[in-house]
Amino acid sequence: MDEFGAVRLIAVDIDGTLAVDGRVSERNLAAMKAAEHAGVSVVVATGRRHCYAMKVLRGLGLGEDDALISSNGTVTRTIGSRLLERTMLPVETARWLCGHVDEFRDALVMTFDKVGPDGEDSRGALVVERLEELNASIGRWMAANEPYIAHVDPIERALDGEAPIQMMVCGTVERMRRAEARLLEHPAISAPSITHTAQFDGETSLEVALHRTEYPERNLSIVDILPAGCSKGAALLRLAASRGVRREEIVAIGDNWNDLSMLEIAGRAVLMGNAPGDLLRLAHERGWAVAKRHDEDGVAETIEAALAAMAGE
Repeated sequence: MDEFGAVRLIAVDIDGTLAVDGRVSERNLAAMKAAEHAGVSVVVATGRRHCYAMKVLRGLGLGEDDALISSNGTVTRTIGSRLLERTMLPVETARWLCGHVDEFRDALVMTFDKVGPDGEDSRGALVVERLEELNASIGRWMAANEPYIAHVDPIERALDGEAPIQMMVCGTVERMRRAEARLLEHPAISAPSITHTAQFDGETSLEVALHRTEYPERNLSIVDILPAGCSKGAALLRLAASRGVRREEIVAIGDNWNDLSMLEIAGRAVLMGNAPGDLLRLAHERGWAVAKRHDEDGVAETIEAALAAMAGE
């Protein structure tokens, strides 16, 4: 871990990066606090929605005004739950997508932003039409989020009152590759991590961004369907600009394909050693740093090296 230049902002993913089984190690937490003590902002950027991210972050002693980018970039709040930015998926688009992925409705989840002042969601923040397949593929997540899940059949009825912040389909890697291919059959939908806007049926504008997260060792994949322009990288760039931070002053640390956008925009990209093999190969091709695994405190190693480089300037 060398070649760090001036660093003013460090963005770090949660699952597979900062946390192991939802827990942040003492060394990782100490490194984050040391960075902030040195005047470096630490921003958590996660695919989790805000409430679920706070299950990991609450009680760690992070600053109330520290930023938390959640739902892969659709929402940015402070740790203290103050809303900074939010983008909704248009209702018409969401309704059309329900039909477009009809074969995968049993794997479909809608997310609505129902965060209260205390950072907690209410029931209906998550909406599903069918439970069996989701319980089989992401049973632990379903159990942990039971207080927030509403069962609505057909799922389109959930769109009568408000717009979601995201949709996702979850399942085995092979099945989610098929779901992604089904989404991409329509010319208005573009490849993962790329946003595309087009006309379909001659009338309605479809605006979506796809993001894939894969865990090969668990045979689990999640395909997130987000509003156009939403990604961790885009949200991070806007946040950095609001703070007068240049992209070359950003270090981004992640482990999966949904981190690709923020790794690409950062002045220094660091991929965790536990990342999927094809992403590790991409990191080597692009000359990105590869840290130790998440269960070997790769985040702390990265932050400590950055701070040491700054101290030696």
